[in-house]
Amino acid sequence: MPSSVGTADQSQSSQGPIPQESTDAQPPTEPSPEYTNGEIRYPPMGFGKHKPKMLLMGLKRYLQKPPTSLSHLLTSPRSGKSSISSVVFRKMAPSDTLFLEATTTIHKESMQSFMDFQIWDMPGQIDYLDGSFDIPSIFANVGSIVWVIDAQDNYMEPISRVTDTILQLTDLHPEIKYSIFIHKTDSLTEDYRGDTIRDIMQKTSDELFDSGLENPPVNFFATSIYDHSIFEAFSKVIQGLVPQLPTYEALLDTVAASCRFQKVYIFDVMSKVYIASNTTPSDLGTYELCSDFINAIMDLSDMYGWDRKQEQGTDERTKDICTQTAESMVSGVRNCTLYLREINAFLAFIGVSREPKFQQEKAMVDFNIQTFQDTLLQVLERS
Repeated sequence: MPSSVGTADQSQSSQGPIPQESTDAQPPTEPSPEYTNGEIRYPPMGFGKHKPKMLLMGLKRYLQKPPTSLSHLLTSPRSGKSSISSVVFRKMAPSDTLFLEATTTIHKESMQSFMDFQIWDMPGQIDYLDGSFDIPSIFANVGSIVWVIDAQDNYMEPISRVTDTILQLTDLHPEIKYSIFIHKTDSLTEDYRGDTIRDIMQKTSDELFDSGLENPPVNFFATSIYDHSIFEAFSKVIQGLVPQLPTYEALLDTVAASCRFQKVYIFDVMSKVYIASNTTPSDLGTYELCSDFINAIMDLSDMYGWDRKQEQGTDERTKDICTQTAESMVSGVRNCTLYLREINAFLAFIGVSREPKFQQEKAMVDFNIQTFQDTLLQVLERS
């Protein structure tokens, strides 16, 4: 049964929080106004009237206690979807997620970055398909549903719930894409980890196939908040919401070939997820290098950065500096050279090269990347 599989494994993150609010399920609001950076306007990527939503779903399992107890319900360990949302989109340290309370209402995160969309953290103890909820309102304009399964817990009931969700929504909303995060796999032994991942994938695929769904749009990812695997997984999920992805990949393939990069990415600098890369196979180690490079650049920017927009009205030399895009290069990292170029206020290009003469050819690389940046901005403006 064909399903695509993604695995990833390795580190952490830290930066400023983004707004959060608790709300009942409501249709999403209109996209925010266009962003500006100096004299150039960078509109959020176009998705029509509403923001696409990404739903984080899991299952909170209840066990009965003996009748002598005053309370007859006991919550099993949480699947980890709130921790995932906090680490990726609110820059919470993974160790701090131990103090998060259980999700009891829908938490909505508005991510205003390279594109305008929402992440909804759904309480795991509620069945949204039982008929008492407004299903069209909850699932309207949803681009992706991420179901988090705890690999350390009994996963038979979550598998049943996720297959029921997919089967009921396939006819109502065939455009929704599904991702299953097999979470907390980092603490399992290597052999048991592989067996658990294969078992969850096989059982999910078999249930969908037995129900008549032969080619479900489901991707599987092994994840942990204590390494880079969760960012890699979310990168793949968000790429499914980017309608111009083939165009970006074609542009990046051209840049990689002309500049002799082994791997190139377009990163969202705030969340450290990449929205596109060239089509050559990638490994998690390369992503880790780029992610750590962005962390270093962001830390330096926090200390030494300055608002270029406020300085543009002074002398010509300062104005010329203000209109230039930022770039950085570092050599000798695991025998690689990392090259970073700012695309706009939210996106950055990163290339990884193992060419020994890269620095001698940097002028050619700068010219090619500038051409790529101009082309990419034109694509963004037409989005």
